[in-house]
Amino acid sequence: MYQKLDVVIMAGGKGNRLMPLTQNTPKPLLKIGHKPIIEYNIDLLASQQIKEINISVNYLKEQIIDYFKTNNPHQINFNFITESKSLGTIGALKLMKNLYNDYILVMNSDLLTTINFEALFNQFLSNKSDALIATVPYNIKVPHDIIETKKGLVTNLKPKHNYTYNLNAGIYLFKRQCIDFIPDDTFFDATDLIKILLTNGKQISNYSISEYWLDIGSPEDFKKAQNDIKNLKL
Repeated sequence: MYQKLDVVIMAGGKGNRLMPLTQNTPKPLLKIGHKPIIEYNIDLLASQQIKEINISVNYLKEQIIDYFKTNNPHQINFNFITESKSLGTIGALKLMKNLYNDYILVMNSDLLTTINFEALFNQFLSNKSDALIATVPYNIKVPHDIIETKKGLVTNLKPKHNYTYNLNAGIYLFKRQCIDFIPDDTFFDATDLIKILLTNGKQISNYSISEYWLDIGSPEDFKKAQNDIKNLKL
C-alpha cells in the first residue's frame, strides 16, 4: 500500500507564537516530555511501515538536519527540502524532485497525534477523491435561546443548541497531479491549494480523526501537550 505514497512533513515555520522558546530552537525540535515534537510524528509514521520521509526546512534548518543525522532509530531514509524563503505550508512541494508516487501525504510538524494513517489512506482510496483533509470535531454549546431578527423585528426563537464544526487538522492527502496547481517559488498554503482544487471541480473528501490530536501552536497548547503526553502511548 505505502509503496504508492510519498510523505512530506512541513517543518520550516518560525513558530512566532511560541517565542521565546523558538528563539534559538526550531519549533519541531521543542521537546514534549523527553522527545522533540517532530520525532513523535516520525515514530508514528515508522510504526505504520513508512520508511521514506521528506522534511521541508527553513528556519534554523541546520538543527533539524543535524538532529536526524544522529537520531534515526527506525533507519528512515530522510530527504530534506530546503526553502530559501518561507513558502507557506505547502509551497515547498514544488522544490521536490523526488515525488515519484501516485499519492502524497502532507502534514505539519507541530502536531501531536495518534491518528491511524492506514485508515486515513484506505478511506481516501475508497472515496476515489482527488484530495483529502483530515479534520477534528469542534463543539460549540450555545448557552441561551437564539433570537432571529429581520429589520429589527423578531422572526423566530430557537432553543439552546450544540454545533459541531470540522476543523482543519493540518494533515492532507493528494493525488500527485494536484501539485501542478501549486505556483513556483511562491508563498502558498495548503488551504490555498484546496481552494484552487475546489474551483477546478476536484473532489475533496474528509477524514474525521477519532484518535488524539493536538496542534502545538501556542504556549497554552505547549503546556497541554506536556500534560497529555504523560498518558499517551507515544
